[in-house]
Amino acid sequence: MKLFARDALLPKGWAHDVVVEVGADGSIAAVDVALAAPVDAERAQGPLVPGMPNVHSHAFQRALAGLTERGGPSGDNFWAWRRQMYRFLERIGPEEQEAVATQLYLELLKGGYTGVGEFHYLHHDPAGRPYANPLEMAERIRAAAAATGIGLTLLPVFYAHSDFGGAPPLPTQRRFIHDTDAFLRLVAALAHTEGERLGIAPHSLRAVLPGELAELIAFARTELAGGPIHIHVAEQRGEVEACVLWSGARPVEWLLANAPVDPHWCIVHATHMTPEETRKLAATGAVVGLCPSTEADLGDGVFPTGTFLAAGGHLGIGGDSHVGVDPFLELRLVETVQRLTLQQRNVLARDGESNGLTLYQTALAGGARALARPVGAIAPGLRADLLVLNGDDPALTGHAAQDVLDAAIFGPGRNIVRDVMVAGRWVIGEGHHADEEAILVRYRQALKRLFA
Repeated sequence: MKLFARDALLPKGWAHDVVVEVGADGSIAAVDVALAAPVDAERAQGPLVPGMPNVHSHAFQRALAGLTERGGPSGDNFWAWRRQMYRFLERIGPEEQEAVATQLYLELLKGGYTGVGEFHYLHHDPAGRPYANPLEMAERIRAAAAATGIGLTLLPVFYAHSDFGGAPPLPTQRRFIHDTDAFLRLVAALAHTEGERLGIAPHSLRAVLPGELAELIAFARTELAGGPIHIHVAEQRGEVEACVLWSGARPVEWLLANAPVDPHWCIVHATHMTPEETRKLAATGAVVGLCPSTEADLGDGVFPTGTFLAAGGHLGIGGDSHVGVDPFLELRLVETVQRLTLQQRNVLARDGESNGLTLYQTALAGGARALARPVGAIAPGLRADLLVLNGDDPALTGHAAQDVLDAAIFGPGRNIVRDVMVAGRWVIGEGHHADEEAILVRYRQALKRLFA
């Protein structure tokens, strides 16, 4: 197929009168500029941009949003939220997992995400026993991705301990727990499926002993053909303090000294770093996965984005617990928390350049690397993951192409995305998915069971 766009965001910036040819395999075969619209081409009804990768997702937590907003007698924090989350997941079975993930992935697509890295750690039944099919819960994630059409990087999570130094897991963590042999059998059994990438995710330095981490890394290098490695690191100050007590080093400091961190890695959050850690992490080529709406919701803290980018670091954005499902909002928060901290404006913009364009292209490149997917730009050989922005939204109306991402990210728009293509197939048209009503019915039924 051919797609004609009056304005399209190409790797070197905005171009006008662009024809994108998409092959039968879902990849971009050719991009031509300054051409009249071919008679056989579809016309994009708005500016054309690459779809955004979402680098970090816990799909089941979508159903928890809005259920933890009660003050406590001595305040609230991440650890109190985690206790509530553990109680909530006791009721989630395979049907609920699939229904919630399908609704979430639909919402992500509508928001402008075309791929998702599912940090999947809900492996066992509520009693902590493997299902008859040990892949049951992972296959429900795959079914949700297939039903909606979103691109999937599946990241099975290894979780063995409750705290640094190999502390025994808590009873409330029993649905996550594996030893390394059982976990690696599970990963090996997750045979490749068309269009999917498979990686591996040691949950955190709290949950994995050094020897276990080394074994997981060796497996990923030899058996997953360069699949990505994702890990939570330094999200909370309490985590940093506990890591120092255990090892004498801060989490990022310990990881860089003891693991071969490289561009295959995605370090999720990395909120609390020293300037030296920030520069050293940037130098590895690893992607930092920021989840600003969740990090704000949980009171994590503020990532040193300006210092990290100035050192050549790579960033992607994610949804984590999915209190937000909008990549434009996440990018706004990346910038605005810096403004609040530094009391400046346009902190992350390069001199004279569009802040929105800089943020969007930074997250595209980092997201593509973190998910190990050939996406992130409108260029031959990459997957045709594309968004048509909604020029009818009042926030975008009248804006020239060079300003449209500033308007989308920093303006008041609520319906920014009109159409969404994933791997050459339209999955959202005029803001709607063909199966959205049935997906919502199933989601509502799942919530009735969860909230009963």
